[in-house]
Order: sequence, then structure tokens, then C-alpha cells
Amino acid sequence: MSSDKNKITITPVGEYILVKPHKEEETTASGLILQTSGKGERPQKGEIIALGSGKLNEDGERLPFSVKVGQNILFKKYSPEEIEVDGEIFLLMREQDILAIIN
Repeated sequence: MSSDKNKITITPVGEYILVKPHKEEETTASGLILQTSGKGERPQKGEIIALGSGKLNEDGERLPFSVKVGQNILFKKYSPEEIEVDGEIFLLMREQDILAIIN
């Protein structure tokens, strides 16, 4: 990742999706403090930053993703691979690890 926030220097390949995890809220909008089950737990929400080229089917054709860049998602907690780029944490995951799109 470069100093320009919108410039990505890492691109996922194949069926992988690059996600910027959301930091878990510890207080509500009204100021109530939420109890967390443990510090340092992996988040399960994030924003899709980049998509790979897609998964290959048995005929060698690329299947399009059903998600797109900019969508906020809910994903499996322990499936993604965590990577650090220029001090920022990102997650690499497959589309099958995404549970829902958050509207």
C-alpha cells in the first residue's frame, strides 16, 4: 500500500479477495460501552478492497464474483489469511468464506 489511501500495491490472484477489516466498535453511537469477549480477537466485518480474477470452473472458464469492491461484508472468523502491508492489516479470503453482504 502506498501513501495514497486509494492506491493499492497488492492485488489478489485467482479466487482471492482482499478485505480491509473493520475495527470492532467498543462504544455505541449513544456512548454506551459494549463488553467484548476478548481483546485482540479477529474482526468478522470488513470492506472489499480488491478482487482477484475469479475462480476457474471445470471447463477452465473464470466464474465472476457475486460481490464487488466497496461492499461491506460479514465473513468467517478464522478463514481469512492476515497480511500486513505498510503497517496496515488486510485479509485475504475466498468468496466462499463470505457469509453476508452488509447493507
